[in-house]
Amino acid sequence: MAALPPYAGPLEHAWHYGFRVLCGLIFLFLIMPILVIIPLSFNAEPYFTFNEHMLRFEPDAYSMRWYADIFNNPQWVHSIKNSFIVAVFSTLLATFLGTLAALGLSRAYMPYRTAVMGILISPMIVPLIISAAGMYFFYSKIGLAQTYPGLILAHTALGTPFVVITVTATLIGFDHSLTRASASLGADPTRTFFKVIVPLILPGVISGALFAFITSFDEVVVVLFLAGFEQRTIPRQMWAGIREQISPTILAVATLLITFSIVLMTVLEGLRRRNERLRGIRPT
Repeated sequence: MAALPPYAGPLEHAWHYGFRVLCGLIFLFLIMPILVIIPLSFNAEPYFTFNEHMLRFEPDAYSMRWYADIFNNPQWVHSIKNSFIVAVFSTLLATFLGTLAALGLSRAYMPYRTAVMGILISPMIVPLIISAAGMYFFYSKIGLAQTYPGLILAHTALGTPFVVITVTATLIGFDHSLTRASASLGADPTRTFFKVIVPLILPGVISGALFAFITSFDEVVVVLFLAGFEQRTIPRQMWAGIREQISPTILAVATLLITFSIVLMTVLEGLRRRNERLRGIRPT
């Protein structure tokens, strides 16, 4: 936090501290609904509210039963497996396609670059319900609805824009004279790509891959349209649980997802700082 200069007046002091109080209140407004979920997931009773025993912090009021229920329930285990299968394969495809697209867009002679970039990032702009409905009608005609390949391809389309954007941002500071120097020393294009280009853009590639993974892992709208019972993912199972059988197991799953997201965001921040150091930018 930057300190106020000695000559700051009363209005500047009021703005300085008032702005920080306002930011703190906004932060609490955004984070409190998430924080409430965590203690409720340890409720020993099958309710979504705090009881008087929990408020008195009595040990018997808290339990790990809902976390145990996740791994004892075949539907939850199956949905966890599906989420990782779909997220991993869609992330690999999105990373491969997005990286190649970003490399192509970084070329000075790339024609219609703006139009191509707009098309590539359109899944981020178009409302998800429209994309999901379009995918459903198209995949139904070609037999990919309610299949793993169809769901993976749909999530690949949603994750690719994140890879394109992060890798393109990394390539902005890329020194293309390094590739020319590699070629002048006798390296073929393949060797130049893996030995020169990939190490320098790797932080951006990994960041994009993590964004693509999170997008697939947390996505529910497309899954509602395209997935059958066998392809249920964690968000789809949570949706079904809320509608069909309200159970604090959903809160336990949500807590695990929050923890998982925090870990991934921490990794992303570390990669961002490493990327800035490699590019000679002071991390903020």
